[in-house]
Amino acid sequence: MTMEAVDILKEYWGFTTFKGSQEDIIKNVLSGKDVIALLPTGGGKSVCYQIPALLKEGMCIVVSPLIALIQDQVNNLKKKGIKALELSGGKSFDEVNIILDNCLYGNYKFLYISPERLQQEFVQERISRMNINLVAIDEAHCISQWGNDFRPAYLHCAILKQLQPDATLMALTATATKRVTKDIIQNLHLEEAAIYKDSFSRDNIAYKVLEEEDKLYRLKKLCDATEKSGIVYVRTRRSSVELSAFLNKNNIPAAFFHGGMKKNEKEDKLHSWLSNEIKIMVATNAFGMGVDKPDVSLVLHYHIPDSLENYFQESGRAGRDGHAAEAVLLMNKNDELQVKRQFLSTLPDVPFLKLLYKKLNNYFQIPYGTLSAERFQFKLEVFCEVYELNIAMAFNGLKILDQHAVLAMTPTSSQNTKVQFVASKNQIFDYLDNKRSLAGIVQVILRTYGGIFDFETKINTHLLSKKAAVPEAKILHALEQLHKDGILNYQAQEGDLEISFLVPREDDFTINAFAKVVKDHQKVKAENVEHMLAYVKNKTHCRNRQLLSYFGEAKEKNCGKCDNCTGRTKKDEGHAQEIGHRILELLRDQHITSRKLIELLPYEGSQILSEIQTLLEDGKITINAQNQYTLNT
Repeated sequence: MTMEAVDILKEYWGFTTFKGSQEDIIKNVLSGKDVIALLPTGGGKSVCYQIPALLKEGMCIVVSPLIALIQDQVNNLKKKGIKALELSGGKSFDEVNIILDNCLYGNYKFLYISPERLQQEFVQERISRMNINLVAIDEAHCISQWGNDFRPAYLHCAILKQLQPDATLMALTATATKRVTKDIIQNLHLEEAAIYKDSFSRDNIAYKVLEEEDKLYRLKKLCDATEKSGIVYVRTRRSSVELSAFLNKNNIPAAFFHGGMKKNEKEDKLHSWLSNEIKIMVATNAFGMGVDKPDVSLVLHYHIPDSLENYFQESGRAGRDGHAAEAVLLMNKNDELQVKRQFLSTLPDVPFLKLLYKKLNNYFQIPYGTLSAERFQFKLEVFCEVYELNIAMAFNGLKILDQHAVLAMTPTSSQNTKVQFVASKNQIFDYLDNKRSLAGIVQVILRTYGGIFDFETKINTHLLSKKAAVPEAKILHALEQLHKDGILNYQAQEGDLEISFLVPREDDFTINAFAKVVKDHQKVKAENVEHMLAYVKNKTHCRNRQLLSYFGEAKEKNCGKCDNCTGRTKKDEGHAQEIGHRILELLRDQHITSRKLIELLPYEGSQILSEIQTLLEDGKITINAQNQYTLNT
């Protein structure tokens, strides 16, 4: 390795040596050879293209699927004093034009671009004129329909080899099975590429699946015991809010994070977590991509994820400092049904997509054959109520239309209409004497939201319209009038989604273009859920070996620290009998719940519950009406 590369590593990243295959990858890229890099989460993928790009003349183009990830990478480069630009959605033509001019004439080193932007002809034309030294396709598993995050727009990434035939091309990912890797090679025409695959094994992480009757109690215990910081992953925005409130109530500093939050709110909460002002971040899978916090000692999944790819990537955010960490998945008997209901029963088929697309165009009054340039504020709940559609299925359908570049969907906050009364109660009563038409609405607001005189309160205008039995438009008009008359402060948010149509309306013909891909991808989704459930239900094989086997990596030795390994070891040592004896000893003096037994005994909760079941079956103990266990006499 040339000293120049090591010098850059030290100057910008503060390290003196490379890890894993980084050095060999960089050597190959500098020699002009295409590369496929399969590195684990936290394996330093970005360094593999950023360092050679800095050493070569010209600019590096990085294709990345997530706006948040693009912005994080660009901001991190700028903080290092490296000139970088980003070209994703939500920008006007003039803004895009300026960015492309800067790429040509501004001596920038990096352009991060979304795959959808790459499909635009005028963007392609400008890229063909740039001095490009390297093309990096990040999260390259998105190019495969067998990958969990399949993104149809990624199929067009190969155009970059035509636009810049002399540029070296890299594909990078942390979650690729053999089938996905084969797709990456074929779709990007990388048959002659050097392939580097570092072991995905994270030997410092103890993977555990804990079956718990009281998941909240176990959540509290695990988060409280965590010495450093942690992430709790949940499936819904509502769960992120509720669980963070639960942890704070139990004196565990926590915050929530989800895709519907405002940018500044996300940044504030991320900063609080990164600076250890808060200990636990409770988040949907919108959190974590591109976030590098080395001292995460616990990643806990409160709900079962939809795939092993997502689970492995998210749990891999633990222990990046090399110290011992835990990746815990909590589950109970209802979770299997819930995961199938959420991820399989709400998968839209082709007929539903055709119906959804027609209703969407009708809703915004877009004529057949035309393309609207307008950005529409959109309330999904209201739309589904009008057309009697399942909300979860409609949202999943919109995501598919977004993936196939039929429309662009940008989530906004669904709880972002804020109100605070600034007039006193007496002033309000005097006001309503002259404005009797507003009295009913004001009363409903006051009955529904407490503390609305003391601080800004987020309100749901759709809910208020139902309670007041008036159209939502009348609620909005009333709020505007009250704001104008100085009775309250009112900040309006018109929708929870923003929709932009990207192709002319052609109804069924629009959907037919990708109908087969949708059918195939639904099959993949179902397979992913089944693989995930098989992992959760496997109580005998080492968790680490199970995960590595799924990604095509064989490991001879068990990890010795997952729930299956420790459970098997303790049983082999006769610990099952010891646990049963300790339970009987405790029950001689008092009646005890299973939760209390888990708290009192120094064993895994699943082992204690297993021995309780054995003692019940043997007739040695019984359970009373207060769910307490007692000795049989």
